[in-house]
Amino acid sequence: MSDDLTGRHVVTLDLDGVTDKAGLMARCVRALELPEWFGRNWDALADSLSDLSVWPREAAGRGLLLVVRGWRGYATARPEEWEIAREVFATAADRTVALTVALTLEVPPRRPPAGLDVL
Repeated sequence: MSDDLTGRHVVTLDLDGVTDKAGLMARCVRALELPEWFGRNWDALADSLSDLSVWPREAAGRGLLLVVRGWRGYATARPEEWEIAREVFATAADRTVALTVALTLEVPPRRPPAGLDVL
């Protein structure tokens, strides 16, 4: 597997609206098409990300590019959990040549200066 990402199967993990671990795990199950027996815990997520046999079949022989978007709300609501999730993604990508995880750039919402009314 090369570092060329153009041929990889792309899966988007949309975390918009997720504010807890259960929500994150539910989105992972749906996006990655994980089996019913998936344990919905950090170790199970790490194992599934590193186990090509449970990846979507389209990733076979091509590799997987997991694009994580909408993560800022979760990171803000549960910073300790987000740090664990980020570490799970990073470790799985480091251990699995066929896996790349990319976090989308997200700019926090701009707040008006104190004392200004927003119309």
